[in-house]
Amino acid sequence: MDLNSITEVVAPRARAGLPAWRPGDAWLAGGTWLFSEPQEGVSRLVDLPSLGWAPFTVTEAGLRIAATCTIAALDRIELPAAFTAAPLVGLCCRALLGSFKVWNAATVGGNLCLALPAGPMIALAVALDGLALIWTPDGGERTLPVRDLVRGPQETALAPGEILREIVLPAAALRRRAAFRRLSLSPNGRSGALTIATLDPSGAFALTVTAATRRPVRIDRPALPEAGALAAALDAAIPAGLWYDDVHGAPDWRRHVTGLLAEEARAELMGGGA
Repeated sequence: MDLNSITEVVAPRARAGLPAWRPGDAWLAGGTWLFSEPQEGVSRLVDLPSLGWAPFTVTEAGLRIAATCTIAALDRIELPAAFTAAPLVGLCCRALLGSFKVWNAATVGGNLCLALPAGPMIALAVALDGLALIWTPDGGERTLPVRDLVRGPQETALAPGEILREIVLPAAALRRRAAFRRLSLSPNGRSGALTIATLDPSGAFALTVTAATRRPVRIDRPALPEAGALAAALDAAIPAGLWYDDVHGAPDWRRHVTGLLAEEARAELMGGGA
């Protein structure tokens, strides 16, 4: 899509080179959504990859993922064996169904900031206690749990001029056992429901629901619940108005399959699966 309203493109090499935010600005990362449809009112693009951020950093403290890290780069990551939940990274990357061109352009930060219910990077970050590092226009920064960053379809907690710099996944979360389930209306369709269940070495259980709901939902329990208790927790956590409704699935279908996927994931963890 040609954006014929653009009059300027800025490519800063450092944070000090970022222009002061003004109405009509748009941050450009991979551009897979930005160039996919008309962007009314956008007059200036600020190129974030020109800042040269390393795609990711792995340390004993966990995994730091730059907002400009591409899905393809993240899928190729090699994590320490101690990070038991590492397979979730690849599973969530491959839940973003697209061509190799999309994979090599689309970014983790873009997937989060677009805030579509089916965004698999949202599921990954919420399930693994992801913390968003945000640059503020005054030169400062703040942090926010990813579960609070995404508020609804294409709605985030980012204020005008703020930039998502990176997502931090702590080592403690990466050491959990995890079970991943995803379902769509067609084999290559957009996710209609996606659930991730995790079990901490201490026994603490968490279930993350995305794609089926307007915003990510996470249920935390001190121990692995019984099937009935998990079903009741889902009903309590997700009111009728929170189920998403679009061509990729009706709310009643999403509610039903989410319950099935959640129970499958719970049963896998109960059975000792990785």
